[in-house]
Amino acid sequence: MAIPVTPDPARDNPTETIHAGRSHTSGPDGYVDDTWWAARDRCAPDYLGERLLCNAFGVLTRATSRTFEDKMSEGVGLPLPDGWGLMTAKNSPFIRSAHAETPLDVMAVLGFYRAALGGRGWTENDGATVEPGRAIVAFTTTDGPALLRLIRQDGRTIADLSLRKPAVATSGILPKPGQVRLLLGNKTDQAAEITVNERTIKLAARAGEDLADSDAASGELPDSQKIDLPPGKYKVTVKPDGSAAQKREFEVAANETWGLLVGPDGVPLPIRLY
Repeated sequence: MAIPVTPDPARDNPTETIHAGRSHTSGPDGYVDDTWWAARDRCAPDYLGERLLCNAFGVLTRATSRTFEDKMSEGVGLPLPDGWGLMTAKNSPFIRSAHAETPLDVMAVLGFYRAALGGRGWTENDGATVEPGRAIVAFTTTDGPALLRLIRQDGRTIADLSLRKPAVATSGILPKPGQVRLLLGNKTDQAAEITVNERTIKLAARAGEDLADSDAASGELPDSQKIDLPPGKYKVTVKPDGSAAQKREFEVAANETWGLLVGPDGVPLPIRLY
C-alpha cells in the first residue's frame, strides 16, 4: 500500500509517500506475530503545475502520516524517530524490534530515544558506548533486556532498537551459539542478488518474501537463503534485475537473527527477528 505523509519543510517542498506493508500472524495459545516495513518516496516534479498539485495533495493527507506512525508505534510498542526514510519493526513472541534510518545525527537520535524510553519506564544501564558516529546503550525493562545501537553512515543514522522476550525461538530461526543468522528474501517481482561482503546469493522473484511473517515461515527457507556469520560489521549490496544497486553496512552482534528482504526499488529491508 502507499500512504501519503507530511512534506519535510527542510527540503524543496516535496510531497512524500510511504510505501508500506504489514503482516499479522496468529495461532494457538495466543501466538501473535506482527511485522511492519515502510520506505519514504518523494514527489518533487520539475514543472510548476505538477509541483503545485503535489504540494496541495500533501496538505490534504498529513493526518494519514500521523495515523500510520501512531499505529506502527502502538502495534510494536517502540518509538520512531522523526525524519525517518526507512523503517522496519517486529513484535513476535521472541522480540520487539525496530530499525530506522534518519538524516538526524547520532546525538540527536540518541537524545530522542533516551527521552522516549525513559518516559516508558526503561532504565539505562551503566557502561554505554557513545562515540562520534556510533552509540550502543543497554536498558533494563520490566519485559526483558533491551539494546539500542546507532551507527552514522552515508549521511544517515541507522538506529536498531530491540527488546528480547523470554520465549526461545524455534530451530529454524535460532542462531548458532555465538553466531549471527541472516535470512534472505525478495519481496519484488524481479530476480535479485544480495551480496554480503563478497558472497553473492541469487534470489528468484518473491523468493522467501514471507520470511519475516512468523518463525514457521523463517524455518521453511532453503539453506541457500540462510547464512551463519560471526558478529561484526558487514557490507551488504542489494540489486534487483533492472535496478541500481543499493549498499549498506550493518553491525550485528552474537546470538542475533536478522531477516534481509529486497524491498521496492531494491531498498534493503533489515528486520531483527531474534
